[in-house]
Formats: sequence, C-alpha cells, structure tokens
Amino acid sequence: MKVKSWGLIGPRDFYIRLLTIALPIMVKQGITSFVNMLDNIMVGRISTPAMSGVAIVNQLIFVYNLIIFGGMAGAGIFTAQYYGQRDDKGVMHTFRFKLWVSLLLGISGTCLLYFMREPLIMLYLHEEEGSVLLASTLREADRYLVLILFGLIPFALAQAYASTLSECGDTFVPMAAGIAAVLVNLAGNYILIFGKAGFPALGTGGAAIATGISRGAELLILIFYTHAHSGRHPFIKGAFKSMKIPAGLLKGILSKGAPLLVNEAMWSMGMSALIRNYSLRGLEVVAALNISTTISNVFNIVFIALGSAIAIIIGQELGAGNADVRKDASRLTFFAVACCVISGACLFAAAPFFPQIYNTEESVRQAAARFIMISAAAMPMYAYENSTYFILRAGGKTLITFLFDACFVWAVSIPLSYVLSRFTLLPVPLVYAMVQSAEIFKCLLGFVLVRKGIWINRITSEP
Repeated sequence: MKVKSWGLIGPRDFYIRLLTIALPIMVKQGITSFVNMLDNIMVGRISTPAMSGVAIVNQLIFVYNLIIFGGMAGAGIFTAQYYGQRDDKGVMHTFRFKLWVSLLLGISGTCLLYFMREPLIMLYLHEEEGSVLLASTLREADRYLVLILFGLIPFALAQAYASTLSECGDTFVPMAAGIAAVLVNLAGNYILIFGKAGFPALGTGGAAIATGISRGAELLILIFYTHAHSGRHPFIKGAFKSMKIPAGLLKGILSKGAPLLVNEAMWSMGMSALIRNYSLRGLEVVAALNISTTISNVFNIVFIALGSAIAIIIGQELGAGNADVRKDASRLTFFAVACCVISGACLFAAAPFFPQIYNTEESVRQAAARFIMISAAAMPMYAYENSTYFILRAGGKTLITFLFDACFVWAVSIPLSYVLSRFTLLPVPLVYAMVQSAEIFKCLLGFVLVRKGIWINRITSEP
C-alpha cells in the first residue's frame, strides 16, 4: 500500500535502502564503540591516572581522526555524486585525492603529536605543579601517545579505501574490516595490558600497541578486498598507474573540501577545548567525562551512522537528478530523530549503573552518571542537527556547514563553558547541561537552511 506523502513517512523500499546502507555502518561503529568501552574499562582497572592519561591522549587523537575525515569529506561529496552518475573515472580520481590527503595529513599529524606531545598533554593538567597525580598522569599519557603514533598513517590510508567503498554503496566490507580490527584490538589489549599468554603486562603502553596493530589489520583487509574485486569496484582499475588528478576536479574538491577540513579540525579542537574548560575544575572531571563519553559513544552510533547514510543517499540522489530529494531529506531526518528518542531512553536507563564498573572514586562515578543522563536527554537534538549538517554537506554547501558547525562551537559553546567553569560555582554537570542546551539554536538554523532548499545542487558534470 502506498503511504500518503505528508513529508515524514516513506514507502517500505525507502527504508530498506536506508537500512542497507546504515546498518553496516552502525554495526561497525557499534562494535568499535563497544570494544573501545571495554578497552576503557580495562585501562580504568589500572588506576585513575592511567585512565585520565589515556583520556587526554584520546582527545588529541580524536582531533586527528576528525581532521582525516574532514580531508576525505570534500572528495566524498564528489564520489557519491559520481557514483550516482555511474562515472567510474570520476570515482577513481576522487580516490586518488584521498590517498594524497591521507599521506599528507598522516605524516604531518604524526610529527606534530610526537614533537609537541608534552605541551599538548599539559593543556589538560591543572593540578599543583609537582603533585603526584599530575606527574603520574603525565607519565601515562606520554607513554601511551608515543606508541599510538605508529597507527596514525595506516588509519588514514584505511579511511581512503573505506570511505570510497561506502560512498559507492558497499558499506558491508568496511564494516567487516572494522569488526576484524576491533577484535584484534580487544584481544591485543587483554594480552598486552594485563600480561597474558606469556607477554609482559605493559599497561597503557600495551593498549597503544594493540591499537596500532588493529589499524594495520584493517588497512590490509581493505586493500586486499578492493583490489581482488575490481569488477565490482572498477574505480580501482588503473588507480595507481598515475596519481594525477584533473585540474578542474582538483579545484572543485579543494573549494568544497577546504571548508570541511577546516570545519572538522576546528570542531574537534573545539571539543577538546571544551574538555579543557571543564578540566579547570580538576582531573576528576576529566575522568568522569571520559566514562560518560565511553558509554555515550555506544549509543551515539545511531545518529552517527544515519548521518553517514543520509550523506550517501542524498549525494547519490542529487547526482542522479532525483526530483524527490527534498521529500527524502525530510523522511531521513524524521527517522533519525525517532530512532534517537529510543536510544536516548536506553542510555538514560544505563546511566546509574555503568560508572560503577570503574575502579575510581565515588565522586567521579556520580559525576559521570549525571553527564550520561544529560547526553541521553540531548540525543534527539543531536540527531536533528547531525542530519541537517549532512544534508547541507551532500549538496556541496560546505562553507555554510563550516559556519553552522565549527563557528558555533568557538563562538558560543567554548566561551560559555569557560565563563561558567572559571567564574561561577555552579556544579560541573549543570555547566555541561547549559552548554549542551545552547545547541538548540543549531537545530533552528538547520531547519531554516534545509527548508529553503539551498542544498539541492549537483556539483558534478555529466560523465
């Protein structure tokens, strides 16, 4: 039976297509987040300084990861639209661009984090100079960071392959490679952190080594599959005969991609700056936020995966010239928000129990539970703003998404969190809730921009 088109509910085949793309992404990210949660619990069993040190380094790696995603995103817009036009040469050129970006950013990020590691770590440490807690946290963080650097370039190269496959509609293989990587990571962490199977107990260093090994495993799986299935993915045929990219396409990718790269860099650094502002209240806050983020990420996969699926579907529809793309955008957004009402309720229910797993102070557990509840309540809002962001991005409106995303963080969220943390005596969970609530303005702006239809734009030429 055909559903009446009142804007929010689509036919059955619409959701089959959506879930075919979204579910593999969701499964991959879900398993990754779940294993990261187990890793975090393992490190949390060592000590609070170990957990805080790893949490600080992970904030720096978070910035690096999002810069990599931002570097790929501009080319990804073209990849999805070229695939919608069945232009294999266009897809091949965008893949080459991603390889260049992954190498450039991977080498730059590794060098920067190695030579600037102590000043960057010290941004998050505000205890008395020379205190035992500060020294122990700094030592654990430095050890973890030096070893995890070996996985940065393999991670970047893996994203070049995985993102291209996903934008061409093949989300299953990146999912399988990601699952294999997290399983390797989980086994490696158990063996190397605690010294099992005859290996020495390496603590945080073991966690870093296991992560590096898992990155290499993921890259090898993606390379082997893509080259072995060139019939299904013809973009790989001749991709390495030359690394040249047509000047016109390169100019287009750079013009659309530069705002995305800057956006991801500024947004991720903004998230780290927010953690730093909250850490003005002490390392206990860093530990509590680490616990909260760990469990929240497991539930956040719903809107993150649906956002990726929205970008792929809208991009392909724009490339194919589908006249119903506006209606599809409304249906996708509604579905994402509805799913996150359910996932947010589940996260809220888990809030009192999850922090009890950690070997840390009771005050840290209580603060973590409050942070989790706040994140759970805000999840439908996150889903809406995330959906509108990817709709705008799919149409090539990358400068607008930069203003919509990164500029808001630096103009509103960071100053608000700094003032409330530094100059008031409000409890940190209340400060956190006030900062998150400010994002309702992003939802309103996203609603207006999507409704205007300024994103309905095909940026690729006919093959």
